[in-house]
Amino acid sequence: MRLLLVEDDQALQANLKQHLQDANYQVDVSSDGEDGLFQAQEYQYDAAIIDVGLPKMDGISLITQLRSQGIDYPVLILTARDSWQDKVTGLDAGADDYLTKPFQPEELVARINALIRRSAGKASPLVSNGPITINTRSLEVFKAGQTINLSSSEYKLFEYMMHHVEAVLSKSELIEHIYDQDFDLDSNVIEVFIRRLRKKLDPDGQYKLIETLRGQGYRMNKVE
Repeated sequence: MRLLLVEDDQALQANLKQHLQDANYQVDVSSDGEDGLFQAQEYQYDAAIIDVGLPKMDGISLITQLRSQGIDYPVLILTARDSWQDKVTGLDAGADDYLTKPFQPEELVARINALIRRSAGKASPLVSNGPITINTRSLEVFKAGQTINLSSSEYKLFEYMMHHVEAVLSKSELIEHIYDQDFDLDSNVIEVFIRRLRKKLDPDGQYKLIETLRGQGYRMNKVE
């Protein structure tokens, strides 16, 4: 899952980025509203975290621009202001949730997890497809109740696909949501991870879990 973090306080930005990366998110950062808008327009994200008090373009204006352009992924706003009017203004502009500074980074991670689950129609941290379940809070994967050990990169790929069951996902989309902006789009690493996931989760092809669609990408099939 890939996040956009727009925060001008460099120390806070670095701290939040590290906590989010520790939670297995890929994080792009920006320090002002204009650059944040550019990144939001150029790259695909699963959610954004936007500070209200940004230079060049404030956070409320940034969110308004995103929503007017049809960018509809979840947005959480950060604000140092404690008045209810500022929170209402942010929510009315299109934000989905807010946190008032100071806050614990763990709460931010939990709220982002919840926003992404809700946007995918998942109320619980447990996401299941037939006998396979992931716990997006503990970052664990189970098959018929047995723990399946995945690497960090394998988990990121698998979690994204579990949130998009039956969707056709191109190689470039998978790379954009899992890796940073400098990743080589021509790399065959996605194919390698797909093979590993099949071997670990569906070694005999019983479920036809992950399907390769020539020239299009991959699809995680729904397992009854």
